Amino acid sequence: MSGFWNWALAAYRAPGVSDACLTLQDTHGHNVPLLLWAGWTAATGRALDEETLEAACDAARAWDGAAVGPLRAVRRTLKAPIPDIGDAGREALREQVKAIELAAERALMADLEALAPAGSGLTMPKLEALVAVARVWTRVVPRPALGVLAERLPA
Repeated sequence: MSGFWNWALAAYRAPGVSDACLTLQDTHGHNVPLLLWAGWTAATGRALDEETLEAACDAARAWDGAAVGPLRAVRRTLKAPIPDIGDAGREALREQVKAIELAAERALMADLEALAPAGSGLTMPKLEALVAVARVWTRVVPRPALGVLAERLPA
């Protein structure tokens, strides 16, 4: 397992992190693995330049468009009962789709980790890294929501 993957799993389990991430994803259109990557780079002293930020956002957009987004849509569709589809089969399929969605996110995270520069030993404020990624990801930077995530991410 990678350093980023292990850090992200622990961070996502920290109090309030999953809620903050899902708010940024569902309300503001952000990519959770990309946000966690920004937090990880800050925590591990990896300085992000414009080229790295653009490459990371390009990778996240590609994975999101090709796999993660469509899988998430199918998983969410299968969450509620559907007429003429048995609940047991629907729920079993939803769990399989969920596992594949997670595998796609993990592949994205491996690509993101490969893009990260070596650690310099100097940590960057998490909010600064989150805002830097958000600026490349979208025109509107939801600073209050990013601030909540930055406060909740572990060191």
